[in-house]
Amino acid sequence: MEPVSFRWQYDRHELIADGIVHGVGVVLALVGVTALLFYATVWATSGQLAAAWIYGVGLVLSLGISFAYNLWPASNVKWYLRRFDHSAIFVLIAATYTPFLQRGWDDPMLAGMLVAVWLIAAAGTALKFLRPGRYDRMAIILYLAMGWSGIIAADSLLEMLPETTMALLLIGGVLYSVGVVFFVWQSLRFQNAIWHGFVVAAAAVHYSAVVTCVSA
Repeated sequence: MEPVSFRWQYDRHELIADGIVHGVGVVLALVGVTALLFYATVWATSGQLAAAWIYGVGLVLSLGISFAYNLWPASNVKWYLRRFDHSAIFVLIAATYTPFLQRGWDDPMLAGMLVAVWLIAAAGTALKFLRPGRYDRMAIILYLAMGWSGIIAADSLLEMLPETTMALLLIGGVLYSVGVVFFVWQSLRFQNAIWHGFVVAAAAVHYSAVVTCVSA
C-alpha cells in the first residue's frame, strides 16, 4: 500500500520548472565531476583519486536518480524509484564527506567517522528499501544529523584543510538545511522545484569545497 503523506501530482508548469532545475544540475555535475577526476588523476594521490571517484559517482547518481524519480509519471514504477531516490541522499552525504575525511585517514577519529557515515548510509538505504514510506520524518532528521555530524571533526579538519574549504562546507550545509523547509512545505506551489534548486546550489558549493580539498 502506498503512503499518502507526500505529494506526487504537480501541474505542468511545476514539472517544467523542476525538470529545468534537475537538467541543469545533472549537466553541471557531469561536467564538474569529469574535470575533477581529470585533475585528481594528474595531480592528486591515489587515495585522493579514489575519494574523488566515490564523491563523483555519488553526486551524479544522486542527481540522476532524482531526475528520473521526480519526472516519472505517478505509477508503481515511480513508487520503486522513490526508494532509490531517498536512499541516494544517504549515499550522497557519505560520498561528499569522503574526500575530506580521507585526508585525515591517519587520524583514528576521522577514519572512524568515515566508516561511521558509510555505515549510517547503508542502514538508511536498508530502511528506505525495507520500510518504504513509513519513517520519512525520521529519515529527514537522520539526513540532517548525518550532514551536520562533521561538526564533531571540525577541529581536526581545520588542521589539514584550507579555511576556504571549511567555509564552503558550512555554506553548503546551510543551503541544504534551508532547502529542507521547502521539502516539507508541500502545499507551496513550485515547492519541489525550489527544494531541488537548493539541492543543486548546495551541491555546487560542496563541489567547490571538494575541488579546494583535492587541490590543497
